[in-house]
Amino acid sequence: MKRGDALLDASFWIALRDPREPWHTRARARVQELLAQRVRFIFTAFILAETHAYFSRSPRIRTQILDDAEHNPVMLHEPVSTADQAGAIQLLRQQADKSYSFCDALSFCIMQRLGLTRVATFDAHFRQFGGLQIIE
Repeated sequence: MKRGDALLDASFWIALRDPREPWHTRARARVQELLAQRVRFIFTAFILAETHAYFSRSPRIRTQILDDAEHNPVMLHEPVSTADQAGAIQLLRQQADKSYSFCDALSFCIMQRLGLTRVATFDAHFRQFGGLQIIE
């Protein structure tokens, strides 16, 4: 990873691709700013699955999500390891008072492993987790 890279959360990816989403215009503007800074977006198969599932009834956007994941040069897939999954489960057990999803917990663990501090998200759980620079 290079300095300045950011995790791309499903909430941001969904807002970016769905013109009906309330954060759509903001997401598009932020992406343009970030691309000008040469930021790369890191995502996992779990984030892809969440985003793809959201658009299950929209074949055109579903295809765009798959194209983003496979062909967009600023999008980097980060594999999820067994250790990442174990760390996410441990985090969920330790912070049982929080309402993080398993996908969120995985994202937190992967960000820590990669040394990422920036995340493109509209999900309040990332702010709740703390210590991250939220791009919204």
